[in-house]
Amino acid sequence: MTSTLRSLLLWPLLGFWGCQTASRQPADLLVYNATVYTVDSAFSKAQAFAVQDGKFVGVGTAEELRGRFQARQEVDAGGKFIYPGFYDAHCHFYRYALGLSYANLVGTTSWDDVLARLQTHRRQYPQAAWLLGRGWDQNDWPDKQFPTKARLDQLFPDVPVALVRVDGHAALVNQKALDLAGVTAATPVSGGTITRDARGQLTGLLIDNATRLVGRDIAEPTPDEAARLLLQGQQNCLAVGLTSLADAGLDKPDIDQLAALQRQGKLRLRLYVMLNPTKANRDFYFKNGPVLTDQLTVSSFKVYADGALGSRGACLVQPYADRPKETGFLLSTEKEYRALAKEIAASKFQMNTHAIGDSANRIILSIYGEALRGQKDRRWRIEHAQVITPADMPRFGQFGIVPSVQPTHATSDMYWAGERLGAARVKTAYAYAELLKQYGQLALGSDFPVEDINPLFGFHAAVARQDARNFPAAGFQMENAISRPDALRGMTTWAAHAAFEDRRKGQIKPGMLADFVVLDTDLLQAPKEKLRTAKVQQTWIGGEKVFSFKK
Repeated sequence: MTSTLRSLLLWPLLGFWGCQTASRQPADLLVYNATVYTVDSAFSKAQAFAVQDGKFVGVGTAEELRGRFQARQEVDAGGKFIYPGFYDAHCHFYRYALGLSYANLVGTTSWDDVLARLQTHRRQYPQAAWLLGRGWDQNDWPDKQFPTKARLDQLFPDVPVALVRVDGHAALVNQKALDLAGVTAATPVSGGTITRDARGQLTGLLIDNATRLVGRDIAEPTPDEAARLLLQGQQNCLAVGLTSLADAGLDKPDIDQLAALQRQGKLRLRLYVMLNPTKANRDFYFKNGPVLTDQLTVSSFKVYADGALGSRGACLVQPYADRPKETGFLLSTEKEYRALAKEIAASKFQMNTHAIGDSANRIILSIYGEALRGQKDRRWRIEHAQVITPADMPRFGQFGIVPSVQPTHATSDMYWAGERLGAARVKTAYAYAELLKQYGQLALGSDFPVEDINPLFGFHAAVARQDARNFPAAGFQMENAISRPDALRGMTTWAAHAAFEDRRKGQIKPGMLADFVVLDTDLLQAPKEKLRTAKVQQTWIGGEKVFSFKK
């Protein structure tokens, strides 16, 4: 064959392959050999996907996507299971991170255990101006009684002590802290309680708004120390597959600090931040409008209607079963909530209200209905929606109110919730299946640091209604368990919906932000006792790997 003939024969073939290569689109990443739960509208599965410029551009099989894309990087997922990045729809990331410097009192088995941990912490940080701790829960102790400051005064007479209860709605402080704040038995407080004993003496226990009397004297960490703690907190979140967080209640300076770390490329987590409804925050954000970027959303206000069930601050229609003279209380007046709702309704912002007790839920639902006047897609939210009367339940659907719930609250509270509420009323609590029926979606979160940061604990609690020991065997009030697909939706696309972010995150499909998590476990098929022990292998944000499990 002559060289001329050979050239003539090869030229069409080379041209064909050149056209094939030229016709393929560029991609930054191709991930293949996986079971991909896309959580799209059909809840479809795939084996591979492609990413370009931080977004998914193709989903399907490896063969199909290689025919369409020329990827700079290919990743073999090794047969693992891939889900959209997990979204915690209600947490307190900023305070969780800063609290990493506190004494950890989670899981303490007695008041003596708390004191022992405090003494250890004080030896580690002897120069700290305050001795701070968080996470105690008297319901986990044999006597289930609230502690008093007597032992704190004996052990730590010269350093102020403040110990925040696990729910964040109560704190135990010593006399030094009370003296610094000028709190006495005569100090007035609205929407809270300064607890006194039978002789009228202060016990050191402060509930709800009373905690602010002492909290304002605690110095914030320096900017450098805060940044270090925030980045440490981020690593903990990435390690459990979290890529987006809804931080429930911050002020502008806190948000500015988070935004600065995002701009520097240090804070990769995507944040939906709810504003505290202070005058300063309202004045600034009503004038300047919401913040809506891929990294940061600021488009809502976080309001507190009542306290927590564990500290009997939740506002109930009927008295507590174990305290027949108490019904809890609202943290502000109905008039104030109504005025605030009217103001927010006239803006572009959402109103997201913490409501635990059935009375608080009833009042806030009524106020929402009045303020919204039939606007059913404002996506105003009830955070927790914990105890609701059957008569009030349909109003979530009637007014278009998003239920934002935390499944691990049910399995943490189930040991004592019946004591607080009584056998009949507890049946109307933690009613996630009924709330899902009313609104059609649930936004699932953890409320960390009230609960653990691991979203898989919430997934397990939502579908099995069991604790870490798989107790109770038959599940707690299983009529309100939800399905595994719905639990996955609740921590991905439905969480995004609750933040008006569902057009850009929460699903693995073209056009969405390329946030995904690789697990060693099929959450849709694994035995329920394996759900909490599933391990995150990798976490990716915007098509970039931000966490990898190291054995």
